[in-house]
Amino acid sequence: MTSYRQRLKFTMYRVTKMAKGIVALSLLLFFPLIASAQRLGALNQVLDLGQVAFNQPVTAEFDLVNKSDKALSIVKARSSCGCTTVKYPEKRIGRGDQFVVTATYDARQLGHFYKQVSLYTDADQEPVILTLKGVVVDKIVNFAGKFDYKLGELSVDRDAIEFDDVNAGDQPSAKIHVMNPTQKVAQPVVMHLPPYLDADVSPTKLAPGQSGTITLTLKSEELADFGLTQTNVYLGMNPGERVAPEKAIAISAVLLPSFADMTELDLALAPKLHLSVGPGVNETLNLGSFNGKKKLRGDIFIINEGKSDLEISNLQMFSPGLQLSLKQKTLAPGEITTLRVTAIAKELTTKSPRVLLITNDPKRPKVAIEISCK
Repeated sequence: MTSYRQRLKFTMYRVTKMAKGIVALSLLLFFPLIASAQRLGALNQVLDLGQVAFNQPVTAEFDLVNKSDKALSIVKARSSCGCTTVKYPEKRIGRGDQFVVTATYDARQLGHFYKQVSLYTDADQEPVILTLKGVVVDKIVNFAGKFDYKLGELSVDRDAIEFDDVNAGDQPSAKIHVMNPTQKVAQPVVMHLPPYLDADVSPTKLAPGQSGTITLTLKSEELADFGLTQTNVYLGMNPGERVAPEKAIAISAVLLPSFADMTELDLALAPKLHLSVGPGVNETLNLGSFNGKKKLRGDIFIINEGKSDLEISNLQMFSPGLQLSLKQKTLAPGEITTLRVTAIAKELTTKSPRVLLITNDPKRPKVAIEISCK
């Protein structure tokens, strides 16, 4: 039998060993943070040059700053291939000084390019890595449409994006064409992006009169729930601009439940949605004319003609000015319920308001009901 003294000695050994392990782990976590604190800071470590004409060298200008508390020097620069040349200040760079590093790509190969430049200083062991990318083409093709909208100082071809009928896991994208009508170089930036949206601007910088493309990508797995999600993002001419209503881009997404795993038997026993204002993809409820009235009301009867319970998981409005009242969200086979719609004259912001239903009917998971009122 192990004595009390032996057990105590073994316990103290384990505690000491754990303490040493915690200290070692803390040091391992702490030192990389110190090592990774770069003295050079770049406004953009990645520059997208957009379309580049074949065999026409193109130059990317990277804006950097010395963030350390003393002067430093760039001792060497390495590029990922001989097709890219680099120029940087050869004199010492004072504390807080801003400067430019240029990287020129020879564009002698058609297709997409992704080139990196590593800057080594006498103040850091690890280099600062700068990236230039784009696509080399035979002929540069500019957007031929119209820029009908103004967002701040920039012109765009659309100020709203709808990601419609998205299934969980999808990552659809949409494009907005942007043009710089000013006499200044612009560096467009999309501000106030929610976690479920990514934005990419190509090229990163727009010369006066130059156009480019903003690609917005929806990460559906980040959406909180089925149905409609709406938000505004904002287009700035340069990083650091303030958000303002005149720079807003309206974004909406409709996430649908997936029925990919349903068997033929499941489908045969599924619920079936029927509306009194149907049938059709976009049903319409006609409320008539206000004619001085403050409100208009109308009812829609919802019937489950299927063989299992119908679930209305979401009931939403695409625009303000409507009030909705639904008696019940779960309908047994053959059961009927009423959706009452009230339109409020002074709150309507569109002539074609819509109501959205998300259900577990595999054939009609989404129904958009147009509300007609004058």
